[in-house]
Amino acid sequence: MAARKTGAVLLFDDFETLDAFGPVEVLGSIPGLELKYWSLDRNNSKALHRFGGNREESRDEIDLKVQSVHGVKVYTEPIPEEVSDLFFVLLPGGRGTREKIDDNEFLCSIKRVTRSAEYVLSVCTGSALLAAAGLLDGRRATSNNKAFEWVASQSGDVDWQPESRWVVDHTLYTSSGVSAGIDMSLAFVRDVYGSDQARDIADSIEYVWNNDPDYNPFRI
Repeated sequence: MAARKTGAVLLFDDFETLDAFGPVEVLGSIPGLELKYWSLDRNNSKALHRFGGNREESRDEIDLKVQSVHGVKVYTEPIPEEVSDLFFVLLPGGRGTREKIDDNEFLCSIKRVTRSAEYVLSVCTGSALLAAAGLLDGRRATSNNKAFEWVASQSGDVDWQPESRWVVDHTLYTSSGVSAGIDMSLAFVRDVYGSDQARDIADSIEYVWNNDPDYNPFRI
C-alpha cells in the first residue's frame, strides 16, 4: 500500500473562494491524500495547538476561523512549529493579498511552509505573495490577467508569462485567474499520476478541462 501523502492549503482572510476550493475539488480526489487547512493569519499565530487527545474536546483551541472574500468561513489550524514532508502546498489569491503583500511575518510563514513541500501550487494573485517572498526569483510564473501589472511589480527577477493559462517550472505550478486553478490542478494530477487519473477526476466533477496551458481566452 502506498504511503499517505499530505497537502497543505494555506488560507488567510479575504482569500478568493474558488481559488482554493476549485483546486481542492480536484486535489481532494487523489487517492491516499490528506488535506490540511492552515491559517497564515498573524493574529492567529499564538493560538494553542494541542496534539493528540480528544479532538472534539479541544476543537475550540485548535480551530481558527478564516473568511473568504465571499464570506465563506473555514475552520483551519495554525501552522505547526515543525513542518516536514509535505506533498504540496496550495496558495490561493484574492483581495486579501493586497493587504498581506507587505506583511513580512506573513511572507516568512509562506517561505517556511513551502521549504518543506515537494510541489508548490498557486492560483491567481497567490503568485504575488510568492514573488514578494522571493520564491519565484529566476523562475517562470503567471498570475491573474487583470491584476498582472501589480503582481509583476512584486519582483523583477521573475520570468513572467502573461499569456499563459498556467505555467509549470519544475515543481512550481502557477495559474492565472480563479477558474484557471482547476485547469492547473488537473495538469498537476496528470503530470504526477497520469492522464487517465486526471481525466477520471475531470469527468467525475463534470468539468470541461482546458488542458492546454498556452490557451488562455481571458488574456488581456
